[in-house]
Amino acid sequence: MSEFPDAWYVSLSSRLIPGLDGGYTIAALQRARHMADAGVDGGQGPVLLTVDPGTRSDHDAHRAEFARRGLLDDPARLRNLFDEASGPAGGAAQWLRAAAHPGEADPALAYRVVAGADGTAVLELPVVAGDPDWHISTAPVVVRERDGSIAGVIDGFGALYRAWLTHVAAGLRAAADKPVVVVCESRQLGELLVGWDDPGVRLVHGIHTIHLEPPFDADAPLNPLWSRWFTLAERFDAVLWLTASQRDDVQARFGLSDVHVVAPHGVAAAASVVPPAQREVGRVVMLGRLAPGKRVDSAIRAFARVVAAVPHARLDVYGEGAERERLQRVIDDLGLTAHVVLRGVTEDPGRVLDEASVYLQTSAFEGQGLALTEALVHGCPAVVYDVRYGPRDLLASGGGILVPDGDEDALVDALVRMLTDAALRERLAAEAVASSRAVDPAHAMAALAAAVTDVLARPSRRA
Repeated sequence: MSEFPDAWYVSLSSRLIPGLDGGYTIAALQRARHMADAGVDGGQGPVLLTVDPGTRSDHDAHRAEFARRGLLDDPARLRNLFDEASGPAGGAAQWLRAAAHPGEADPALAYRVVAGADGTAVLELPVVAGDPDWHISTAPVVVRERDGSIAGVIDGFGALYRAWLTHVAAGLRAAADKPVVVVCESRQLGELLVGWDDPGVRLVHGIHTIHLEPPFDADAPLNPLWSRWFTLAERFDAVLWLTASQRDDVQARFGLSDVHVVAPHGVAAAASVVPPAQREVGRVVMLGRLAPGKRVDSAIRAFARVVAAVPHARLDVYGEGAERERLQRVIDDLGLTAHVVLRGVTEDPGRVLDEASVYLQTSAFEGQGLALTEALVHGCPAVVYDVRYGPRDLLASGGGILVPDGDEDALVDALVRMLTDAALRERLAAEAVASSRAVDPAHAMAALAAAVTDVLARPSRRA
């Protein structure tokens, strides 16, 4: 078991909503689950915090669904800022009132009303429409009294979030006076928290995705949303990169310090692994959002030629997204309806991966590649475009075939080889399970526990 230092642990996400944000939601909840399994807070794991302004009934439904899926043991540990914004007698909670100062709404902006349990307004949030940097706006957030009068304003979303976190941290310390470790799972929230100078708090920032724009090589332009983040990166107490290749790229490019460490998302071993001979012959599967970056159309085009060489081959694509109608037209136009099917979302990806002979991934970029990791765990050999980041790291010890990025000829060749060579599938299936052990929960938690031990041994970098 990984040894986490004695501290309060908080996992902070912008939102955790079933069915949204691809693998991000699952990865954040799984990290919290693995921390619980490693003994954090007596096996309860971190307190989970979100800041999306949905209704309490919405959030209760999300908690219930995560519990049903086995991703959340205690729904009460998933807390939301706006669920806690109203006081017991109506109006704003005391922590909100304490953070407010005299002021008025910005007359140039529209406002979104957040109501308390009694239906009266508690907060009014400025609507900064059309601005990707809305989260750093200091437009006043209006705090309301029970009678509807203005109790004061808070200067922007960052100040609002920090006020709530200060309240949460104070509540934890009241139970036991020890450090608070915040694992921030959101880039936008991370940017806002570097101004939180509580010396008893350590801010550990988890990265979930790529920081580059096309063509996604090491020197490619930065995604605009990341440009400001990199100017703040040295103020975090630790930054958790999912792969060594991404961490090494950013260190080489930006000269970052040793607070940047590798801590992958862990994926637990399968209860059992189905041998290749017992899998459905010719069945290839994909798991993921139907989004442009997943390039499912590339897989479909390649499969038209795979079927010509392997007539019994079929491709089942699991996931939903904005590309569904266009992808169905590609399938129809290529006459592949008997061989390629868009299956929609599955709640049992393990079963899908246990039945398939091959896992296929054609993404233009990844963070770590949670679905690829799941495939390896289940002994399903993979055919994958060699993109940043994840595939090369995950397949370094075998388990699949890396194909040059975007090379559909090579993709066809790899799929045909995999589907027609039983000995190759058997060898790669065994390698897949062995390779997956490098990112099992024990290794992931050991890396996180080591990072936390290090940051607690020195003062906060923000104080």
